[in-house]
Amino acid sequence: MKNQNVLKRREFLQYSAAMVVAGFGGNSACAAADDSAEEAVKRVGVLPRRKLGYSGREVSILLGYGDMDPSLIHAAVKCGMNFWHKSNRWSRTGAPQAILKNREAHYCQVTVDRIGGNHETGRIDEESHYAFVKEALKQTRLGYFDDMQLHYGYHNAAEVKNDRGFVRAFERLRKEGLVKHLCLSQHGYAGNPRVPNGQSAAEILTAVVEDGLYEHGQLMYSYGEDPATDRFLEFAGEKGFGTIAMKTSRGIGRMRNDREFMSRLPSGTSPHNALTRWLTTAAKIDFAVIRVRNIAEFIETYSGAGRPLRAADAQAIDLMTAKADTIACRLCTECQPYCPQHIPIAEILRFERYAMDDGDFNRARALYAGLDRKGDACIACGSCMEHCPQKLRIPEKLAAAHDQLGRVSRHL
Repeated sequence: MKNQNVLKRREFLQYSAAMVVAGFGGNSACAAADDSAEEAVKRVGVLPRRKLGYSGREVSILLGYGDMDPSLIHAAVKCGMNFWHKSNRWSRTGAPQAILKNREAHYCQVTVDRIGGNHETGRIDEESHYAFVKEALKQTRLGYFDDMQLHYGYHNAAEVKNDRGFVRAFERLRKEGLVKHLCLSQHGYAGNPRVPNGQSAAEILTAVVEDGLYEHGQLMYSYGEDPATDRFLEFAGEKGFGTIAMKTSRGIGRMRNDREFMSRLPSGTSPHNALTRWLTTAAKIDFAVIRVRNIAEFIETYSGAGRPLRAADAQAIDLMTAKADTIACRLCTECQPYCPQHIPIAEILRFERYAMDDGDFNRARALYAGLDRKGDACIACGSCMEHCPQKLRIPEKLAAAHDQLGRVSRHL
C-alpha cells in the first residue's frame, strides 16, 4: 500500500495547480506553482536531450504541447523541456512568460491543418496556410516559429510529390524569417473511404523521407509488434530523419482502471513510467509526446525519461502489450482496405481511445458524429479480422464503440 503522506502531498500539488489555472490565490498561488515545479524537478530531474534531424538541434527527449496545463508548463520548463508541439494553441492567451522571456532556448512549432474540410476531406492551400501562420505569430507573440508542421500529413505518396502548396507556404514564410524547419505529423489512410488511394503512414512517411524536404515527423507508435513501422524507423535513422512518437499510451487508461491487471504489475512499476522508460531508452523512436493531466501524472510519467528499462519494467511492458493487444487498436490501418462496408475502422477506434483511455467522451462523441459511416454499418463478416495484426475482434469493438459514442452523438 502506498504511503498516505505521499498521497496527501500529491493532493496538495494537484489542488495548487488548479488554483493557478483558475487564477485564484495571488502570490500564494504562484508560490504553490513554484512548489509544484520544485517537486517535479526533484523527482523528474533534467530531461535528457538528443539531436533532432539534420539540424542537429539539442531537443528534450519528451516534447511539450500547446494545450498542456499552464502549471505543468511551468514545471516542464524547469525540467528542461524545450520543444513545444502545437504552440499555436497559445493564440488564445499568448505564449507562456516562461518561454517568452527566454525565447531562444525553446523550439516552438506551429501546426497547420487542411482547409475546406477535415484531415480527410480538406485540401492543402498555400495562401491559407501562409495567412494562418502569420496570424498565429501575431496572437502568440512568439516572433517566429521554429517548426511548421503539416497536421495529419499527406494522403498518399503521390500527394507528397505532386501537391507542393504546403511546402511553398513554408518557403515564403522562411524567407521572411518567420519559420525555420519543415515537419509533419502523419496518420494512416489505407482503405479510408473518404480518401481515394489512401496509403499507410509508413508508406507515406517513406515517401516523405525520400523526398528530402522535411526534417522530422510524428507517427503513432507504442508498445507491441509493428514490423512496417519498425522498418520505416530504421530507414529514417539511416537518412537522418527525426522521428517523434505520438498516441503512445495505448490502452493505459483502461489498464489503470482494471484492478486485477494492476495487481499483476511488478512491484515498483507503473504503466506510464514503464512506457516512458521503454520509449526513451529501448524503442527505435527518437522523441515522444506523452500527455499528462496533473502534476502527479507529470512526476510519475516523466521521471522515467532516459532511465534504464529495469527487468521489472520490461515485464510490465510485456504485460501491457498483451493487454493492449486485446483492447486497444494500434491504428495501423492494415484491416481497412478489406472492409466491404468501407467503414473507417481506425478512425472509430482512435475515437474509442479518446473516450476509454483519456476519459474525453465529449471529444470522442463529437468526432464520431462527424463520420459518414459508423460502427453500425458493420455486417460482422470478419474480413477485417483476417488482416488485423493483433487479431482484435473488430466487429465487436465497432458495435461497442457505436453503443458508447453513436447513441449519445445523436443527442449532441
